[in-house]
Amino acid sequence: MKSLRERKEKPISMMTDVKINANERIDDLCRDNLKLIQNTEVFCFGMDAVLLSTFASARKTDKVLDLGTGNGVIPILMQAKNPGGMYTGLEIQDISYDLAVRNVKMNNLLDHVNMVQGDIKEASRIFGGASFNVVTSNPPYMNENHGIVNPDSAKAIARHELLCSLEDVIREASKCLKVKGHMYMVHRPSRLADIFAAMNSNHLEPKRMRMVYPHADKPANMVLIEAVKGGRSQLKVEKPLIVYNADGSYTGELLVRDVIVSWRTRHKCIRYLAEFSAFIRFING
Repeated sequence: MKSLRERKEKPISMMTDVKINANERIDDLCRDNLKLIQNTEVFCFGMDAVLLSTFASARKTDKVLDLGTGNGVIPILMQAKNPGGMYTGLEIQDISYDLAVRNVKMNNLLDHVNMVQGDIKEASRIFGGASFNVVTSNPPYMNENHGIVNPDSAKAIARHELLCSLEDVIREASKCLKVKGHMYMVHRPSRLADIFAAMNSNHLEPKRMRMVYPHADKPANMVLIEAVKGGRSQLKVEKPLIVYNADGSYTGELLVRDVIVSWRTRHKCIRYLAEFSAFIRFING
């Protein structure tokens, strides 16, 4: 994929009047001069969001909806990869919605990315049925069987199905999609049976799947899925994506040059950013 410079396009200019609050910092997304405000007390984006934004695709005329957008990283990355479309993020949490709005403004993307505060369970009511060509989602992975959590914690809401279930996400994605529209999601392989069952009952046909393995000798810890509303039954299973070599370095598919990781990588959010930077640099060649 060509960079903006190679396409002879101007890099995105940054807004300088965006407020940065306590416990927040600006991270470089290592693509097209994009930046992202992250709050260290809120669930930070990880490699799953980056992989989803790369796995998903959209045409220039498409309307794209990201369910549970968090700080807006997926639509912001997707519009850089697939410019021309109109991207919308839906987020229920006040703090995450505020971050997403400021991230869009900071990157001068108000004409391309719109953030809406609302409940995933009400998505089809908010936007209307059959109103999008593409829906993406990186939903909470953990259901009620994963121990006791604080229902008021922003991190817990991002990780656990407290405010919406997997069924809610898939049902509303289908309702919001036009016929032959595409849904892209990332989840845990342990939930595949639930995912396929929910898709089947909501007229979504799985068409493409890719397992992500942290190491070649370890079980897969992520799965990327593309489904088509009203599609025919035929699932393509792509080759596995293995992230790390045995020595902890990135595999050939993720290998990059000149990736500098500072001492702050010990912080979880910064570790995610290092992984993200590596993958984005790989995508950009």
